[in-house]
Amino acid sequence: MFKEQHIINDQDLEKLLEEVSIQYDYDFTQYSKASIKRRLNRLCYLDKFSSFAELRYRVLNDENYLQHFVEEITVNVTEMFRDPSFYQSLREDIMPHLGTYPFIRIWVAGCSTGEEAYSLAILLKETNLYDRSLIYATDINPGVLEKARKGIFPLSQMKQYSENYINSGGRADFSQYYTANYEVAKFSTDLRSKMIFSTHNLVSDSSFNEFQLIICRNVLIYFERELQNRVFNLFDASLDHLGFLALGSKETIKFSSLEQSYKQIGTERIWRKIKSV
Repeated sequence: MFKEQHIINDQDLEKLLEEVSIQYDYDFTQYSKASIKRRLNRLCYLDKFSSFAELRYRVLNDENYLQHFVEEITVNVTEMFRDPSFYQSLREDIMPHLGTYPFIRIWVAGCSTGEEAYSLAILLKETNLYDRSLIYATDINPGVLEKARKGIFPLSQMKQYSENYINSGGRADFSQYYTANYEVAKFSTDLRSKMIFSTHNLVSDSSFNEFQLIICRNVLIYFERELQNRVFNLFDASLDHLGFLALGSKETIKFSSLEQSYKQIGTERIWRKIKSV
């Protein structure tokens, strides 16, 4: 069990994040400091660092360790059809609008290990929109993207995923979408045929396409307000007129520069762009 440690203080944290930004171009300086400090103190415990200096030396001198560091900082908690009512709203309220487009581009930003992208693919399949859709699934972390590309998840999680799917309005047998093999479930390659997995840094990278739907759930809660606003402007620049922006259950565009230009759809955290900012 992890025992809370306090090896890293606020000053050490700011120094390390600044150095990582300069040396590797990973900018975590506007992430929530409390969350990062908690995670790095945990990292020191797990990797048996007795001082901040040890962690700093390893991060700045071992590029292989850097990826481990990035994985610890970025939060990768996800599941398929997480918050079923959100996916039910996508199915009933958003998909009919997307169906009016000849071609549909969707961006899943901060996709982690891919469960959300696969959930979306299933939803598009069941609403007969998949063949004219393209899902761009991006994350800052190359390690989780590699897992997402494989589409292999623990078989033990399928019971929960199936329940989420049914509660979101799914009517098929969820097991038809994957093949069980020992202790893992491998999702159909057909579901991946319209997915593009790529690294993208919401902090520093620019818009790369025009989308009809952008989904970024449970990422912005780890950003400070200034960075949230910067990301909102990125999403706005990337979203088609009358396109949709979907956030996590604790995230909102209220009090941001987008508020007056978007209209909330129903009770879920989904907004439609009604005018340009």
